[in-house]
Amino acid sequence: MARGTDMVYVDTSVLVPLFLNEPHSVTVAAWYAREEGELVAAAWCVPEFASALGIKQRTGSINTQQAQGAWARFERMVAADLRLLPVEPANFHRAAELVLDAASGLRAGDALHLACAETAGAKHMATLDDALSRNAQRLKIKPVVLRVPP
Repeated sequence: MARGTDMVYVDTSVLVPLFLNEPHSVTVAAWYAREEGELVAAAWCVPEFASALGIKQRTGSINTQQAQGAWARFERMVAADLRLLPVEPANFHRAAELVLDAASGLRAGDALHLACAETAGAKHMATLDDALSRNAQRLKIKPVVLRVPP
């Protein structure tokens, strides 16, 4: 579903299967190919994506060559299709407010994504994280459906 000039916040949980072979890779790639909205993410996604690659290498899920290939493709996407948003001190404070609500189920990094999406005025959020999706909805940011319910 094309949204024209609407801003779509992209969470790292979507970026990883976009560049590595994972269970949701086909669905995420199909969404990315048809998405027409402006794709944005907090600059925080850069070290978070690198961390995911490092963890996958340490656990033997991927090798160095696969990690380097995924990193190169990620960098090309950032240069061409993904506008990185600055993470301001106020974003950290808002993220803290969000995680202080224990019922939210948010982790700090996801709360930071949500705070940045909210500050940027994103209308949609592409994520595979259920807690992030629920909280985005609560803040009137519509989750992009990227997986088929069981």
